Amino acid sequence: MSAPTTPSSSPSPRSTVTEREAREVAEAAREQDWRKPSFAKELFLGRFRLDLLHPHPLPADEDVQRGEEFLAKLRDFCETKIDGAVIERDARIPDDVITGLKELGAFGMKIDTKYGGLGLTQVYYSKALALVGSANPAIGALLSAHQSIGVPQPLKMFGTREQKDTFLPRCARTDISAFLLTEPDVGSDPARLATTAVRDGDDYVLDGVKLWTTNGVVADLLVVMARVPKSEGHKGAEGGEGGKAGKGGTGGKGGITAFVVEAASEGITVENRNAFMGLRGLENGVTRFHRVRVPAANRIGPEGAGLKIALTTLNTGRLSLPAMCVGAGKWCLKIAREWSAVREQWGRPVALHEAVGSKISFIAATTFALEAVLDLSSQMADEDRNDIRIEAALAKLYGSEMACLMADELVQIRGGRGFETAASLEARGERAVPAEQILRDLRINRIFEGSTEIMHLLIAREAVDAHLSVAGDLIDPDKTLSDKARAGAQAGAFYAKWLPKLVTGPGQLPRSYADFHPSGHRDLSGHLRYVERASRKLARSTFYAMSRWQGRMETKQGFLGRIVDIGAELFAMSAACVRAEHLRAEGDHGREAYQLADAFCRQARIRVEELFGRLWTNTDDVDRKVVKGVLTGAYEWLEQGVVDPSGDGPWIADAAPGASRRENVHRPIR
Repeated sequence: MSAPTTPSSSPSPRSTVTEREAREVAEAAREQDWRKPSFAKELFLGRFRLDLLHPHPLPADEDVQRGEEFLAKLRDFCETKIDGAVIERDARIPDDVITGLKELGAFGMKIDTKYGGLGLTQVYYSKALALVGSANPAIGALLSAHQSIGVPQPLKMFGTREQKDTFLPRCARTDISAFLLTEPDVGSDPARLATTAVRDGDDYVLDGVKLWTTNGVVADLLVVMARVPKSEGHKGAEGGEGGKAGKGGTGGKGGITAFVVEAASEGITVENRNAFMGLRGLENGVTRFHRVRVPAANRIGPEGAGLKIALTTLNTGRLSLPAMCVGAGKWCLKIAREWSAVREQWGRPVALHEAVGSKISFIAATTFALEAVLDLSSQMADEDRNDIRIEAALAKLYGSEMACLMADELVQIRGGRGFETAASLEARGERAVPAEQILRDLRINRIFEGSTEIMHLLIAREAVDAHLSVAGDLIDPDKTLSDKARAGAQAGAFYAKWLPKLVTGPGQLPRSYADFHPSGHRDLSGHLRYVERASRKLARSTFYAMSRWQGRMETKQGFLGRIVDIGAELFAMSAACVRAEHLRAEGDHGREAYQLADAFCRQARIRVEELFGRLWTNTDDVDRKVVKGVLTGAYEWLEQGVVDPSGDGPWIADAAPGASRRENVHRPIR
């Protein structure tokens, strides 16, 4: 292997994109309109639209039959063909396991049957990911990255007929796909994207480096986001069909654009297979493009539509992560139950000690709520009656955070055995329970597909969209006085109708939501009344904050994060109650479901009240001062007395374009 030198002696130039320019790029990629109702959007506006969730939507009988038949085959495969301990030990999913999943049709779960896929609904796709992810989370990540953000989903939504006919049959059975957006110096700020795609005749020529390319090491097809330079007079690039792009030399719209790229194309080098604290079987790498020719027919949508395609794809694609979080919660509950019943301390099982019992109750109640959120969001995605962009984002945010807490509690319940590896436990004769592994494996979900911090900002932006639509010009410093005057009149009319509705509501009437207090069951109606009242309080708090901070609102990220977290808890409470009533009506563990929903809502209400208190009583201002002190070196003396075991090298690897000087570790599986 040649030495890992960079292809250029001088570092690549750092982006000079301003904060405003970065915001404008992100804003342009948003879906601007709300054409369908949204429960979560209404919730943040103080309108508790339970009718959008209840009665619980149900899948069609034929979808259930098809889904259950596949789940049975997948369960058998997981139990007989997947050895999670081997994947953890070797840090690789065996080729025969991947081949078996292909033969089973697992790579085509969400692809239509006419292209050779299984045509499963989102509900059963989610159940399948929860199942296979419990066998090994790296396999869940492999299948999810392939179908949720890889080639199939963007082509399903934005591809031409020719693109679908060409690529979807391959993705359904033989080819693995990956999604390439992140770069060494570009994370959640796409305005600084450096990979370029320059038009040359009937092709685009790609140059750049992509980081953290999940599935990239073994992929056959790639979805690549690259920046097309703007030029004049190109009509073909304005169209929506990649196969009808105009000829080179006539100019183009430019902007961040999506392409389907053959991973074996000349000029593509997978320079490194990355290793992580968890998901050791993940085939994630660094991919370099050097003068890679991509047919214009492989462009997805028009030039400049890449970010919008990516964000729209993620509206449902984000549900894959909470699906695996639900699977993790179920496994944590199983282990906690079995272990706590046999482990005795001070004369009785540890489960009967309140300090441990409260942890078990948290795991059980939260798992029930997470599954309720997932099932409800997935079914709404299948029905396509509602806009679920906020619901899916909340599911991802809430699921990833709560799953990590549940895994951490399981490790604590297991004590020293929770910190010990499964291999070590087995070596000394005990059951090989990978509790510490699940904690490591789940940690990435708080970063994958939008970190918790980015999700807070993304959801907050959607939550205040109605306010910005009517009053945004009032707080925009670049708007003229006449613009502000018009905005003031528009805002006055909106708030004159909206604000009075935040004073009273069904949550103050003791008989509201009586359907959720059936005879012989726990009373969930009180929890729904609480959600309704809290929803109005949340909307009032948001309005007050906008009035107080105006244009500075976007800098109050601590406040916005708490607003979003309150909304996530209220959504989860609503979903838990709706699911409990659905199970009761179906005669399927109704009494137990009501108990779990009641426990979860009581726990969630405590968290909500704390978050409401922290909206206005917090250390945000003090924290900002401390941060400034840290960055200026005022507390550098506090760092003395330790040694730094970190190695040498730059904080961010050089990503200058050019030919690769490293060995290609691309490993397609055939």
